[in-house]
Amino acid sequence: MKLKELLSPIEYTPSSFFDGDFDIEELCHDSRRTHEGALFVCIKGAIADGHRFASSAYERGCRYFVAEHSLDLPDDTVVFITQNSRKALALMSAAFFGYPADELYVIGITGTKGKTTTALTVYSIMNACGLKCGYIGSNGVDFGDFHYETSNTTPESYDLHQFMREMRLAGVKYLAMEVSSQALYMDRVWGIKFDACVYTNLSPDHIGGNEHPTFEHYKDCKKALFSDYGAKLMIYNTDDGYGEEMATAAQGAKKLGYSIYSESDYRATELEKYREPHGLGISFTFTNEGNRYGTRLPLPGKFSVYNALAAIAVCRECGVGLEAVCEAISKAQIKGRFETVEALPYATFIIDYAHNEVSLTSALETLRAYEPKRLICLFGSVGGRTKGRRTELGRTAAALADFSILTSDNPDFEDPDNILSDIESQFSGKDNYVKIPDRAKAIEYAVSMAREGDIFLFAGKGHENYQLICGEKLPFSEKKILLEACGRLAEQKI
Repeated sequence: MKLKELLSPIEYTPSSFFDGDFDIEELCHDSRRTHEGALFVCIKGAIADGHRFASSAYERGCRYFVAEHSLDLPDDTVVFITQNSRKALALMSAAFFGYPADELYVIGITGTKGKTTTALTVYSIMNACGLKCGYIGSNGVDFGDFHYETSNTTPESYDLHQFMREMRLAGVKYLAMEVSSQALYMDRVWGIKFDACVYTNLSPDHIGGNEHPTFEHYKDCKKALFSDYGAKLMIYNTDDGYGEEMATAAQGAKKLGYSIYSESDYRATELEKYREPHGLGISFTFTNEGNRYGTRLPLPGKFSVYNALAAIAVCRECGVGLEAVCEAISKAQIKGRFETVEALPYATFIIDYAHNEVSLTSALETLRAYEPKRLICLFGSVGGRTKGRRTELGRTAAALADFSILTSDNPDFEDPDNILSDIESQFSGKDNYVKIPDRAKAIEYAVSMAREGDIFLFAGKGHENYQLICGEKLPFSEKKILLEACGRLAEQKI
């Protein structure tokens, strides 16, 4: 792509004369990927600042740079100084890949909880009903037969537009995308015109450290999706305390609400939980435009109904009939989100991503409603950050579970025993827990103690297929370890 074409979407001041007809072969924000035909964009992250790596990019042959200030580089370079290099990267990435978002019906989903399940439910329903839909979020990138792992819920803007271009080449027409507060904070989706936006709920999370400085900042970043990205349709949870504030921000958009308790366009009633040998679920009826529709959802809990209602509204607005939606939603399965694993015939095992106080409380209270003989929770907490979360998780499990298995969950560079000690502090005077730092052994222990009617919640890992240890992501499949442990137990009983 010609340099002048790549730079056309942004405002900049060049450090010297440049050849606008120079062919740019690659747009980079990682200095390790630069070469003679690349343009390197210096962006600031939560920890690292790309401006510090400009010299490394130069050593690899790069001579064109986009930055927020001048760079200490030799005279044979040209630096295009712009006010916000993150926004510049987003706009240039869109241009580099031929503006793929303009060729998709882009559905952005934000909120503290429910983004993944809602987005994947939309993805599942749309494809089941013959509409080619892609997905981008915490569980990676999915479209057709393709799957890619991602390090962030919402990828960096360059990667995002590259994925969208691949989707269009594969014939995808719709995209259900999780939009995290960090992505909005870091301008990863800047310039994308969303066709529809969904708001799920809001509660304190991702505050402090390298994330959001305050709850207000966190809330305002979420709100920006509705005010700054041109959404033509906004679907929101009218039962949530911040729902109306978010809806007010979406000026000019068509607004549809969903709820359980308040009046709305999609309201669920007659909620009834059900328990089957290898799964938990909930059935409900919802009304829309005076008509009533009944469906069964193979996921437990009221929060699952909220997520389902949001997905139903999105799919209906995309032209899918509600009868077809109800049929498709009754078969939806979401990897790592209240995922039931058929492991033993007499006990229920649930894998879920619950990793903070709000989500773990909701998960345990939901499972308690299914009247297990014992409710057993296996969980840990990440190392190196969010230390306050550990006591919150410990307090929650100590109060709501019959028995807890404290174990590792991405300890990274921190000693797992230190993390477990922080969690254990909330079990003072109790003997209804055990500490097993090795998560694989903790899973094996859980299998060995399973009894008729027990429900196990494996919390924290969800869809993740690794353990983060000393900066390295080591392969780790909780589901695989669980099934293997149950297989060995079955062989022992023969």
